[in-house]
Amino acid sequence: MAPSSSPSDRDAAGTHRALSKVPAVTLGFWIIKIAATTLGETGGDTVSMTMNLGYLVGTAIFASALVVFVVLQIRSRKFHPFLYWATIIASTTAGTTLADFADRSLGIGYAGGSSLLLACVLACLALWYWSQGTVSVETVNTPKVEGFYWLTITFSQTLGTALGDWIAAAPDENPPGIGLGYEIGALVFGAALAIVAALYFWTRISRVLLFWAAFILTRPLGATVGDSLDKPLSHGGLALSRPLASAVLAVFIVACILLLPQRPGGHPAARDPA
Repeated sequence: MAPSSSPSDRDAAGTHRALSKVPAVTLGFWIIKIAATTLGETGGDTVSMTMNLGYLVGTAIFASALVVFVVLQIRSRKFHPFLYWATIIASTTAGTTLADFADRSLGIGYAGGSSLLLACVLACLALWYWSQGTVSVETVNTPKVEGFYWLTITFSQTLGTALGDWIAAAPDENPPGIGLGYEIGALVFGAALAIVAALYFWTRISRVLLFWAAFILTRPLGATVGDSLDKPLSHGGLALSRPLASAVLAVFIVACILLLPQRPGGHPAARDPA
């Protein structure tokens, strides 16, 4: 009869299972995440605008891809870097077209869209916490929790698009924005991420809270950077080709996945009770 394992052994095994499909949250993680959100903006705009398929058709295409990748992610037994990041990219491209459809085609505007999507993100996190007692990424090891995880991520990606456009768009545009422009908008969100990083290193604020704050803020940063690449010069952009920008970003992401450490690992809040 095999000897019984100690509590510490069982805890270690449980932690390994919990983390087996989630990448370690490292500097490499954030570099790829920001690049993926930027690709989401240029890729979504390529389909909806450059290919002239419209926001609704673009949303249907990317949402279908997202569903397929989420199912594959949930059915997989371990962490697969390319599958994980493909799912992230699908969520951010779907978020781009969905936000644009809500803000522009439905006419609720950037402020209305951002408020609605923020409520959706908070509702997902609240339901997740009510169901599991935590929203730490460390717990993403069952289909139910993975469902909460990917739903929250998709809403956060959509929120980021609406928020980035709201900050950057001019007040006389339709829909109207705050008017900071894409470059200033990117600086604003970059500074906000720097503040979150400082809070992580020099305060005891919940690591779970800081993770989700950083995760959400990377999306409008990517949105403003992506728009600054492909929007016309008259709108404050660089007027680069959306397909070309998307291809370059995709190559960069693949190179990062191959060159930067991609391993299953712990969320910074592994010991945070929240």
